[in-house]
Amino acid sequence: MRVAHTIASLASEHGGPSRTVPALCEALVEIGVSARIITFEAGSQHGAENALSTRLQVASSDSRFRVAPVRKELRDCLRKNRTQLLHDHGVWLLTNHAAVTASHELSLPIVISPRGMLEPWSLQHRALKKRLAWWLYQRRDLHAATVLHATSQMEADNFREIGLRQPITVIPNGVNVVAVPSATAPPRERMALFLSRIHPKKGLLTLVQSWAMTRPEGWHVVIAGPDENGHQAEVAAAVNEAGLGDVFSFAGQVEGERKQALFQRASLFVLPTHSENFGVVIAEALASGIPVITTKGTPWADLETHQCGWWADLGAAPFASALRQATQLSDAERVEMGRRGRELVTHQFAWPQIATEMRAVYEWALGDAPVPGSVQID
Repeated sequence: MRVAHTIASLASEHGGPSRTVPALCEALVEIGVSARIITFEAGSQHGAENALSTRLQVASSDSRFRVAPVRKELRDCLRKNRTQLLHDHGVWLLTNHAAVTASHELSLPIVISPRGMLEPWSLQHRALKKRLAWWLYQRRDLHAATVLHATSQMEADNFREIGLRQPITVIPNGVNVVAVPSATAPPRERMALFLSRIHPKKGLLTLVQSWAMTRPEGWHVVIAGPDENGHQAEVAAAVNEAGLGDVFSFAGQVEGERKQALFQRASLFVLPTHSENFGVVIAEALASGIPVITTKGTPWADLETHQCGWWADLGAAPFASALRQATQLSDAERVEMGRRGRELVTHQFAWPQIATEMRAVYEWALGDAPVPGSVQID
């Protein structure tokens, strides 16, 4: 089976898909699927120079904002590699439109993963441009999908709310389960870690308000991630206005060992986001043995079901209540919550299991297998 994955960018500052799409392809290759990536911005982690070691194919384009050249380049690449199925990631961009058009020209079945870009908050963000794109091409492209991929039931329900009636497969993102720190590792700090894009969607102003309400003694907050459109300055101003300048610090964008070191130092992970279709960083935190506080803008009810975190209503007061509970626990109680979270991720979100479910969807879309259990037809 030859599958091509198209994504506009693999640059790490563009969020979770830049990590999860290559990880999915690598896991698919491990179970015998020929999975290649076609991207228009390779980034440093999965650039062309690493194509052989990661078993990914990366194509680049200097004309990604013009549909016709991109469509031709995609079509030629897909034909050259004898692609049988196309899996496109994201919506709204002209590169996504070009991918759908190229798949039609080659009569390829296509799986579309909107990657959270059809969630209610995202639809309201820059709504005018999105309404225009919806009527020009995006609505038609989504209706032409062989199957839509949602990473949670909440995201699938939102597809139906906006009138999409295609088959939907609900398959979560996976996560790499890291090694547990050794018994001789330094104890975790009383540090709450935020690690994501510094963007209004992520709710950092809510975090500042919530922390000002609770002010837990002996704790500090590290905000790590790339700044988008200068939002960090707005957050820093709110921190200073709340008199929390000695509590909050900004670590900038972190990757690799620096990122893992932050996970291993933290005693609590916080993501006060307004909206996430999945929230891969939540799974990464749990895999690192950290209890998590997030909001009901995410599909993470499992945090409460498995007693490994808090799933708070949106708003500063509910988040402050969860912060108060989390910081008043003993260190040993938080460690035990982290152990349960790691166990949850290991059993439900390991990449080999996710890749196996996705392969079953591809086989069905190609007409080679019955409808898999992850697919919802109605």
